[in-house]
Amino acid sequence: MASIITGVDIGGTFTDLIYVDESSGAAGVSKVMSTPDDLSRALLQALRESSLRLDDLLVIVHGTTVATNTLLQRRGAVCGLLTTKGFRDILEFRRRDRPHTFGLTGVYEPLVPRDRCLEIEERVDFAGEVLTPLKEEDVRAAVPRLLAQGVEAVVVSFLHSYANPAHERRAREILEELWPNDHIVLSSEVLPEYREFERTSTAVVNAYVQPCIGDYLRSLLARLRSEGYRRDVVLIQSNGGIMSLDVARRASVNTLLSGPAAGVMAAVYLSRAAGFPNAISCDMGGTSFDVCLIADGKPSMKSTTELEYAVPINVPMIDITTIGAGGGSIAWLDGGGILQIGPRSAGADPGPVCYRRGGEEPTVTDANLLLGRINPRYSIASGEGFSLDVEFARAALAEKIGKPLGLSPTEAADAVVQVANNKMAGSIRMVSIERGLDPRDFTLVAFGGAGPLHAAAIMRELELARAIIPLFPGVTSAMGCIMANVRHDFVQTINQRLDQLDFARLRTVYAEHERRGRQLIAEEGIPVAAVEVLYEADMAYEGQTHVVKTVFPRPDVDEAAIRGAFEETYQRFYGRTIEGFPIVIVSLRTTVEGVRPNLDLKGLVPPTAAHLEEARKGVRQVSFQGVYQPTPIYERHRLPTGAKLRGPAVLEQPDSTTVIPPWAMARVDDLGNLILEVQP
Repeated sequence: MASIITGVDIGGTFTDLIYVDESSGAAGVSKVMSTPDDLSRALLQALRESSLRLDDLLVIVHGTTVATNTLLQRRGAVCGLLTTKGFRDILEFRRRDRPHTFGLTGVYEPLVPRDRCLEIEERVDFAGEVLTPLKEEDVRAAVPRLLAQGVEAVVVSFLHSYANPAHERRAREILEELWPNDHIVLSSEVLPEYREFERTSTAVVNAYVQPCIGDYLRSLLARLRSEGYRRDVVLIQSNGGIMSLDVARRASVNTLLSGPAAGVMAAVYLSRAAGFPNAISCDMGGTSFDVCLIADGKPSMKSTTELEYAVPINVPMIDITTIGAGGGSIAWLDGGGILQIGPRSAGADPGPVCYRRGGEEPTVTDANLLLGRINPRYSIASGEGFSLDVEFARAALAEKIGKPLGLSPTEAADAVVQVANNKMAGSIRMVSIERGLDPRDFTLVAFGGAGPLHAAAIMRELELARAIIPLFPGVTSAMGCIMANVRHDFVQTINQRLDQLDFARLRTVYAEHERRGRQLIAEEGIPVAAVEVLYEADMAYEGQTHVVKTVFPRPDVDEAAIRGAFEETYQRFYGRTIEGFPIVIVSLRTTVEGVRPNLDLKGLVPPTAAHLEEARKGVRQVSFQGVYQPTPIYERHRLPTGAKLRGPAVLEQPDSTTVIPPWAMARVDDLGNLILEVQP
């Protein structure tokens, strides 16, 4: 009987896999190079190297960056837009902001150009009353015009469809008679919320990535089916929950931060289990550095983001800040001769120079290798069987960085690492200090293949007390896949003053959201232990633009309870309330979460040595602050529980390397985590 739950995270450089057998408790991990030409090849290779039989797998939970890369690289579907007459330029007008605050530089290119935005005669007011009936002939006439322009996906976004979606739904019925595929997206289904630009933009992004996500998922499933897999594949959403492939095909916009979200969910679990509920999740992979603030055991969430300028996406997602500072990020000199790191990455092909696969530009990995922090003969991915070439890394750093700056190769490598550390510390300041929080009150959770190499330096830069290095840092995002709950978020704009609120409508909206959420969870067939529902509202004082997300204890709250909840939240955010001002409920939000059974991860903990010295492998010259010194090297997974190490030391394992500088110390906790601290 199938009982193995498998999590797979496909990144730009590596594909990571983790599995847990619910029956026996057996568990294991695998890490292989990604295959950009066909991502499913790496997934199947990771499954084979884990010696897993496909018919023993209960479910595969998958984190993916397909949607993100599709949008950022502008290789999505050719889209067309049907909008209310007079609003053809909605994407062009946007919010009239600028790419750069100072100066008139930069460009904006909408995902749907003006010639593919067609006007439809119809009008509904903000209350949902029909002012002008839908002119169905306009919809029919639009189809041949769009098809002649090569349009693959069509978006219908009418002005006040959040208040009354009838015209959009009728337009879809007409399109379904004439359109050659099922890529028809309604803004009222993607985001039934006011503010027409953001709603239209979100619907367009959904349509833009939908065919790519659909093709990828069909190809992946077909490949798995051909190998004998007969069960489900589910995806991590941007909100940290999971959803079925059928839902992902319709709501593709919800997968935009799929991979990074999985890592955050693992960090939430690990920080809670280690007794540090206030944490900062730091995922340093091959391409990027992803940061998220975790307060009281919950990740920061947001309802809108921009992956690129003037393309807002208004769906609930984990608040992740991403910069181009991964192990494969390229070091280069700008026009002023200043050393920069990223955002370009060497990726998996050709990879860093030391891989000897054709890469010519030095990366952060090359710098760490030259400094002695990475063992050139310790395989970074199972089954690869190749070593890293120190001399190739030295030559590239000398040629591209050292000579122009007048530095030796070692000094150039040290400069690359320092610039990368400063850049990463800056992103942590962005999610903490710029929000009025002191990063010293939080514990760093450093993971990703490159995260443990830099954790101690980042701690020192920010004066943090401690960091958690997970047992398997390089596959932590894959671990997040198997820990995530099933989750669906809903929103509905009502825009009513509290003293005029239709409480029957409020209860109806919440009840419908809960019904749809429970129905989706039932249809997806993913085993859950319980279903929990969270009721929230976007609220503000009348006349305010920005809203405060307020939690309601139950859906049948009265006016006094709503007012009290809002004022308490407003006071917490702004330090005061505004007496005598009317309160407005802008939108109602509901989260329906299927809580999955807890997994026992003890099977991941390998047998350890009885004494610390038994885990010691030898000594290597490692550079710290420009000086090479003899440094003990340990096999990370052999370290006994409770072991304490004082730096300098380097801990090696197949998926990552941890560096403990001379001014730091570490101990192994009961869960196999490494707790890194700065020495007094």
